[in-house]
Amino acid sequence: KEFPDGYLYSQFCFYYNQWKARVNPTMHMDHKVGDKLYVDFAGEKMSITDKDTGEITPVEVFVAILGASQLTYVEAVMSQQKEDFIAACENTLHFIGGVPAAIVPDNLKAAVTKSSRYEPTLNETFEDFADHYGTTILPARAYRPRDKALVEGAVKIIYTKIYAPLNKQVCHSLAELNTAIWQALEVHNSQLLKGRNYSRKLQFEEIERQTLAPLPVLRYQFKKQFQARVIKNGHVNLGPDKHYYSVPYRYIGKRVKLLYSRTIVEIYSNYERIALHPRNKNPYGYTTDKEHMASTHRFKSDWTPDMFLDWAASIHEDVRLYILQILERKQHPEQAYKSCLGVLGFAKKAGNERLTIACQRALSYGVYNYKTIQTILENKMDNYEESLFADELPMPNHDNIRGKDYYK
Repeated sequence: KEFPDGYLYSQFCFYYNQWKARVNPTMHMDHKVGDKLYVDFAGEKMSITDKDTGEITPVEVFVAILGASQLTYVEAVMSQQKEDFIAACENTLHFIGGVPAAIVPDNLKAAVTKSSRYEPTLNETFEDFADHYGTTILPARAYRPRDKALVEGAVKIIYTKIYAPLNKQVCHSLAELNTAIWQALEVHNSQLLKGRNYSRKLQFEEIERQTLAPLPVLRYQFKKQFQARVIKNGHVNLGPDKHYYSVPYRYIGKRVKLLYSRTIVEIYSNYERIALHPRNKNPYGYTTDKEHMASTHRFKSDWTPDMFLDWAASIHEDVRLYILQILERKQHPEQAYKSCLGVLGFAKKAGNERLTIACQRALSYGVYNYKTIQTILENKMDNYEESLFADELPMPNHDNIRGKDYYK
């Protein structure tokens, strides 16, 4: 109302942007070779079409670019969830054939749990992925597109170089769409940069490839999380498999976090890994590490025939023979183990020598059980002279005894 002849909207915006550029200038960034890989999702989606129903499914487009050489990678994924995001980041590293010093993502939930100007909280799975590949995550500041201007520019370029050529092409699967994307991407990376005599790919091979860290031997295994409480027998139940895994017995009753992949299960308490097991999908089964058990339970779990025979042999060979007879005669192994444990326990109470003699006595009787050894030792029968048992006593002479000739 005060300035009816003033600027209209378009002219106002034009002069405002000129003023803004003077008071808020941008800085040219010189990117170190092998330093940063910028990753982001394109704003516009692509799509795949169901061959049978004709249903069109929109898909996300992941874009990554190396800072120094500007080598670009593009891949279509089903969503921006961490599973698809991490898989795309991993495919990027294998595409470039090495690992940069840092990965710079936007503040999407798959990468950053809580944004911060100084120390953002990273998604645990994405951080684990970075640890596996020996790199660092440096999230861009929230609402600061200049922090990742390179990848923002790359997104604009792929709209022309990849979206446009594939605009009229109908793809029926994600794999088919990605094959078409990568063909167009190869052309883009091999094309000479404007005003220069080299391409992104040529520049990458010449200055950046050798500066990247080597890839690890194994690919990253995506891990899922599960929270559970350690039960009284020192095991924790992984709900999706209904399988039990042992933890050190001192954690009984505490809540722990399980990180599990296709082949391994890791168990954490207060960010400290307390157990590592191979994954077993046998429902209601138990996977137990003996080191996690209390000493008394560990001893019992070690019960085997060889364990008792070795223990007996360390006392005397006759003791070993007696234990062997017990093991062979008992129907149930645990019944035999308890008898063996009782017999061998006498070595501590009565001594090795007395136990050896007692076993020799019992072997001569042909009776093989715990009570026989107990009776011999309690009645001190091991102190009797051998001749009392080995030799037959002579028949005394007496008038009232008829003698052997009487019965002929």
